[in-house]
Amino acid sequence: MSATEQGRRPYWWRTSRPETLADITAENARRFPDRVAFEQRVGSQWLPVTSAEFHDRVQTLAAAFLAAGINAGDRVGLMSETRFEWTLVDVALWTAGAIVVPIYPTSSPGQVSWILEDSGAIACVFENRSQVEFLAGHLGTLERRWLIDGDAEGTTTIADLVERSRSDDHRDALSERRQAIRPDAVATIIYTSGTTGHPKGCAVTHANFLAEVESALDGLEAVFCGDEASTLLFLPLAHVFGRMIEIAVLLAGIRTGHTSVGRVSIDLPTFRPTFVLAVPRVFERMFEGVRRKAAREGKGRTLDAAIQVAVEYSQASEGGGKPSAILRLRHRVYERFVYARIRAAFGGELRWGISGGAPLSPRLGHAFRGIGLTVLEGYGMTETTAATTTNTPEASRIGTVGRPLPGFDVRIDDAGEILVRGAHVFGGYWGDRAADAEPAAADAWFRTGDLGALDDAGYLTITGRLKELIVTSTGKNVSPAPLEDLIRAHPLISQAMIIGDAQPFLAALVTIDPDGLELWLAERKRPQEPVSALVQDPELLAEIDDAITAANSTVSSAESIGRFRILPLELTVADGHLTPTLKVRRGAVLKTFAADVAALYPRAEVVPGADA
Repeated sequence: MSATEQGRRPYWWRTSRPETLADITAENARRFPDRVAFEQRVGSQWLPVTSAEFHDRVQTLAAAFLAAGINAGDRVGLMSETRFEWTLVDVALWTAGAIVVPIYPTSSPGQVSWILEDSGAIACVFENRSQVEFLAGHLGTLERRWLIDGDAEGTTTIADLVERSRSDDHRDALSERRQAIRPDAVATIIYTSGTTGHPKGCAVTHANFLAEVESALDGLEAVFCGDEASTLLFLPLAHVFGRMIEIAVLLAGIRTGHTSVGRVSIDLPTFRPTFVLAVPRVFERMFEGVRRKAAREGKGRTLDAAIQVAVEYSQASEGGGKPSAILRLRHRVYERFVYARIRAAFGGELRWGISGGAPLSPRLGHAFRGIGLTVLEGYGMTETTAATTTNTPEASRIGTVGRPLPGFDVRIDDAGEILVRGAHVFGGYWGDRAADAEPAAADAWFRTGDLGALDDAGYLTITGRLKELIVTSTGKNVSPAPLEDLIRAHPLISQAMIIGDAQPFLAALVTIDPDGLELWLAERKRPQEPVSALVQDPELLAEIDDAITAANSTVSSAESIGRFRILPLELTVADGHLTPTLKVRRGAVLKTFAADVAALYPRAEVVPGADA
């Protein structure tokens, strides 16, 4: 019996394409009612939710939104951590014809106020009471405030909203509302996290998302469409990357669970997914966690040797190459005693990772692939509804972000800027286009603002960002991203920000990873101290200097870092130094650490600066 006959991994969208995102759950429930679509964590248990059950919950909640006065095209905010209810509310609002406005739960009151006001949201679903209290005085005239959990003054719970609507039958009206949704209607307004100034709302249509998701399912069929494919979502679903996967798993019928970044190590072994998606920093922390555990057990040297073999094995296998007989033998030995145990800590079934948002260290990519967990890097933006290019199981080059997904095009202009084209490219920013405006022409090229290069096989490498180019006082143009990525690959370093605009040389501001520092001090049998007490420590400075020197060896002297400074604390989203997707807000960092910047250029007449 085939996988399709068993009700696994339907390919119905290839022959009976859904018109909108609101059509997916209805079709799944009709074709495969008993298939487990989700497993919802309740305490320490994962409880199955079938396609039919999920569709029924969606219909019930969507009808409640109609009863509460939500009309087609109304904007409704959604602010919550990643959880099952996020997906339920998201799909229910689409079914009711609403435009969902996702908000990061880490957003400041000012950011939330801006997003709700700019989008014209008439209601918002919050996760809990603490969020509403935190935002007190910043919600303006927003009258409809609904909670997933708990209660708060001036709010209604989702459960109460459903209960109040039970006396009225809105199913017929709901069916009419869903059928009236146009594919080119805006499905969501996703506000870019923005490294400077106010974020802009990307108006992404139902057609944009379907084009993106169907292309991703085709290009990554080995990941998404295996008989037992499953994933554990933990990245913010307010981000386009997580949102795209949310829709992809719905369309492909993939068993899905939800958790938080803080619980990943707890939930991976019990949920046992076959693939996960994350930003590079999460993959780095997963790897560092394995290394710390080995060090505590006195197996640090064994692990280091095993990882070196994994890296060499992966490098030798690149492009269809064949590792030597000795390397294959060493790899088999470590597979039995080391690699299998690492995979067991991740649940035992994990084979694929999908990474985006920033470059992954090539060495780390080879290390993961060498132990049997391949991380596939891709490239995309909110404006392109997530991925435009990606490495695939069949065609992958570590250090690149892969080739264009089916139906999408990429080219590089004379200035080195990446241009993309496809049905996944959004129609414009909210405020620049109406909710019912026509999308951009299908053959139009979108300027990404990123710099890149295509090799002879069509693999894309990101080399920097136009807006982040540093021009030194000698006239040298430098893209900081490649050097920053090299430095950040060091296990002691969490962030590296290169500066030097209008200065005679480049310098770097470096932050230290707390977990990496703890292990580093333990290995040297030194007492545990906070980084604030070690910014001038000779041994730590020497370690960071080695990382800087290694990065400098990859560039010309004019592009080399002349000085660096260790900052006394971590950069976080809460303090405004990082975006919710963990990108550095350069202006905010320069403003906070102006004294550190001045110390790097003591004789400079002009100190680098930027608007925060």
